[in-house]
Amino acid sequence: MTDLSRYRNIGIFAHVDAGKTTTTERVLKLTGKIHKMGEVHDGAATTDFMEQEQERGITIQSAATTTYWRDHRLNIIDTPGHVDFTIEVYRSLKVLDGGVGVFCGSGGVEPQSETNWRYANDSKVARIIFVNKLDRVGADFYRVVDQIGEKLGAKPLVMVLPIGKQETFRGVVDLLIRKAYVWDDSGDPTSFVLEDPPAELAEDIERYRHEMIELAVEQDEAVMERYLEGEEPDLDTIKSCIRKGTIAMQFFPTYCGSAFKNKGVQPMLDGVVDYLPAPSEVEPQPEVDLRGQETGGRAIVDPEKPLRALAFKIMDDRYGALTFTRVYSGRLTKGMSVLNTFSGKEERVGRIIEMHADSREEVESAQAGDIVALLGMKTVRTGNTLCDPQNPATLEPMIFPDPVISMAVEPKDKAAVEKLSVALGKMIKEDPSFHVESDQESGQTILKGMGELHLDIKVDILKRTHKVEVSVGKPQVAYRETITKTVQDVYLHKKQSGGAGQFAKIEYTLEPCEPGTGFEFESQVTGGNVPREFWPAVEKGFRNSTAKGVLAEYPCLDFKVTLTDGDHHSVDSSAVAFEIAARAAYRQTVPKAGPQLLEPIMKIDTFCPRDNIGDVIGDLSRRRGIIKSQDNTLTGVMVKAEAPLGEMFGYISDLRSMTSGRGQFTMEFSHYSPCPANISEQIIEEFNQKKK
Repeated sequence: MTDLSRYRNIGIFAHVDAGKTTTTERVLKLTGKIHKMGEVHDGAATTDFMEQEQERGITIQSAATTTYWRDHRLNIIDTPGHVDFTIEVYRSLKVLDGGVGVFCGSGGVEPQSETNWRYANDSKVARIIFVNKLDRVGADFYRVVDQIGEKLGAKPLVMVLPIGKQETFRGVVDLLIRKAYVWDDSGDPTSFVLEDPPAELAEDIERYRHEMIELAVEQDEAVMERYLEGEEPDLDTIKSCIRKGTIAMQFFPTYCGSAFKNKGVQPMLDGVVDYLPAPSEVEPQPEVDLRGQETGGRAIVDPEKPLRALAFKIMDDRYGALTFTRVYSGRLTKGMSVLNTFSGKEERVGRIIEMHADSREEVESAQAGDIVALLGMKTVRTGNTLCDPQNPATLEPMIFPDPVISMAVEPKDKAAVEKLSVALGKMIKEDPSFHVESDQESGQTILKGMGELHLDIKVDILKRTHKVEVSVGKPQVAYRETITKTVQDVYLHKKQSGGAGQFAKIEYTLEPCEPGTGFEFESQVTGGNVPREFWPAVEKGFRNSTAKGVLAEYPCLDFKVTLTDGDHHSVDSSAVAFEIAARAAYRQTVPKAGPQLLEPIMKIDTFCPRDNIGDVIGDLSRRRGIIKSQDNTLTGVMVKAEAPLGEMFGYISDLRSMTSGRGQFTMEFSHYSPCPANISEQIIEEFNQKKK
């Protein structure tokens, strides 16, 4: 039996280019997992093993690895920072107990850091903070600490202070023991000395140490009373108070260093072990029924309880499909049968593998608290629950956002047609935010994703990994339709062709709803004119019709249908007749209800040098953007705006040319908003031309 108190399931997450992957590399080197460190900018990082990651110097897939520090087992997931891949961060956070938020010492709290922090808050994941790249020009630890409080509304608990600034940065002072870790310039993370801190930091050390202890003792009334009477708690008591506050997310222990220069990583690793929760200290996962409602059951982290495990990622590699799984309770053993509650099918566990990025080690079993990869799972999808067939239960599933952008692809030759469908089948399993559809009329394959880069990478994977050459169409926006007026209407479906006929009459009201509500249905029929057993058929007829709007066949949403009256025939009425009536009623009434096109509005964070701010704002305005705020940073200006996705294609190349390559931006979906009349007319005209 493994001691669960010595497990730490952690994720490392941050904005693009804050140094997450480099930090992971240093952790693996320090813990003896790898002997030669790879660098992201050389395309040789251990956890960035996809060709696309090595070329672009960004993380695309979250990579899982297991290592050890101070007799504790660390299951680490290095997640992507780019906004198009936040789905990877979200699903990783879902199965983690703790996290390390990495912030750039000069960039500070950047837009994607805010998104990831919000996800971590939603998932109730305790975190420690690592302010990285303190050797960089413009790096300022104290400024980043202030930003964390201001922009994230979080309380950083400063645990170490930096020694030296920017190029003179050489170590950190541990406030708990008032000792300085000073590294030499050999680049060896283990070659440091523990010495007395520099005299010029004495005042800061006492001030920040006093603040740290005051915040810590608030977690324990008895300790606080003694502290107020003048008795300083001992080291172990302070640590246990900090641990309590960290797990309760009252504050976030904050460390600093330069992962690239191998300075400051050990104290941060000690913080992971000392303050982040073990699996048994985290609120147990709720169990739900098939409709997603909580049943009151909990997956208690205990190897002796029935098996409860969540598949959080599917990855295809040269050995077959790997199903990354977090075991919440019970045990998984090689060869055992498990029930997939989503498909209702039992599957046999082929092999259980402990991952170290892309190399692996086979194990005989896994238990509560473990994160492992399973080989041989055939029907399992991301978010499915695996459980004991004799004691079934479903864990809270993952919810993924709908794609906002689409692109048509066609295989370049006949031989590639079959290869394309096999490759896309594998890619859909791996990435729940990636959808594929076939256009019935043109015969084209439509890829749908979260952004231009997302689809770019998918096409790249098709070409390189799966060796499928495709021609690519220009990206298309996922518009939606809705109605703007309330309409009362009636529809009679009557068909007689010898034998039993079909009869259904419905009276109903269509009315617009609040944005984001989707489709709603209610029946107010009294007196049995439309018997209760036919109500679901009416709802089904309307609901299925919403997949195609009346303007340009985009999904129609945010409206309510109320069934008010109708009529039926004792012989000729049936569920099918009422469903047909509802479908025809939809086509009859929606055109009368002021149909309107909606376009996806994106939240945009653009960083640019101060000299280019006028050009950047002017360009965003031309793209129908609304400027929300401008924040001055040490190195430039951060412009927050909202703009329609349809106007944002090719923005990155325009931004680069305006700012001589120094501008950056991130973009994520915000909401749907009505399309201006001229844009609507253009889209509808294009649709009609295509239909001809």
